Amino acid sequence: MEISLLTCAPGTDLYSLFGHTAIRVKDTRRGMDIVYNYGTFDDTDPLFYVHFMRGIMLYSLSAETLDTFMMEYEYEHRSVVAQILNLTCEEKNRLYESLRKNTLDENRLYQYYFLTDNCTTRAARIIESNTSDSLIYQDIFPVNSSVVPHSAENTVSGPGMSYRDMIHKYLDREYQAWPEFGIDILLGKNVDIKPTNTESIHFLPDYLYAGMDSAREGSKQLVGERRTLLQFPPQKMSAGWFTPMLFFILLLLLSAALYFLRNKSGATTGLLIFDISFFTLLGLIGLLMTYMWLGRIDDVCRNNINILWALPTHIIAVFFIRKNAVWVKYYFLITAILAALLFIGFPFGLQRMNKAVLPILVIIIFRSYNLYKIRNHAKKLTVQG
Repeated sequence: MEISLLTCAPGTDLYSLFGHTAIRVKDTRRGMDIVYNYGTFDDTDPLFYVHFMRGIMLYSLSAETLDTFMMEYEYEHRSVVAQILNLTCEEKNRLYESLRKNTLDENRLYQYYFLTDNCTTRAARIIESNTSDSLIYQDIFPVNSSVVPHSAENTVSGPGMSYRDMIHKYLDREYQAWPEFGIDILLGKNVDIKPTNTESIHFLPDYLYAGMDSAREGSKQLVGERRTLLQFPPQKMSAGWFTPMLFFILLLLLSAALYFLRNKSGATTGLLIFDISFFTLLGLIGLLMTYMWLGRIDDVCRNNINILWALPTHIIAVFFIRKNAVWVKYYFLITAILAALLFIGFPFGLQRMNKAVLPILVIIIFRSYNLYKIRNHAKKLTVQG
């Protein structure tokens, strides 16, 4: 019997950008060649996306033939590399029995957590738990790019990286600026934690590959041989020009143009429409952040500093944006101050924030302070009158 860890190259779709891990069990005597895959999920569930938003993602261990497994990767031109595990016959049989039992209906489902319990984590743990001696991982940071298949120097980097840094490596390589922006504003400061070496190895397929490549079980190397099952050149997506940074800079220029033309015919109405639309959008984003913070069963969206600029209360404030109530005036003053503090503390903040947030903060400061001044000026005229 031969057991190997399969590491599959990242794809171009968002869900496949981080690659994939599976375990292959081959026994020529029994005519068996099975791939055990912890990355199986049911996207036909009508509540799938509701559960996804709440972090309730039930994944399962499935078993399929190698040919069936490889069809997807061959079609998508994604490389697959096998690390043949140097296990004793007893360890192989024990690992195979564990995998087989975990495919039973009562065992195959598990609660998926992106950072700490995913298909890579499960594959690593079941291998670790079925070796006679504890596995000793070498420090994978920094790692030589030749050690890691498919991803090379742009994914596995130096020590001290946070979970967010690791995610960025993959998104930046594929020029996924908008998904990166969305991920950054929804994930809280908990993803800025720097995982240990073992936690990093358990996180992503390429990191597990690097960890297994240097792992030792007692006095022996865990990986006895490497084989390339599919070989394709790395897939590269073209860099899109319409990035979040460009979009929000253009929005900033629009707000400035409407302000300087405010005395022109129609410009005042345009500025009002801009303010209502802009703060409504921020409020909706804030409501989504609040839902993700309070509604998810994991903690990746908690302690999110971004909510200080995307205040959910903007949804209420926009209905009073033309009113001269005292609370409205001070509401926008506080909003401007919060945005200014975030802008000043951007490089030193408790949470790493996406750079595209900077022009958003400038717009908030500019428009909120202007709305405060308008009401302050109106109050003075009332007093004078």
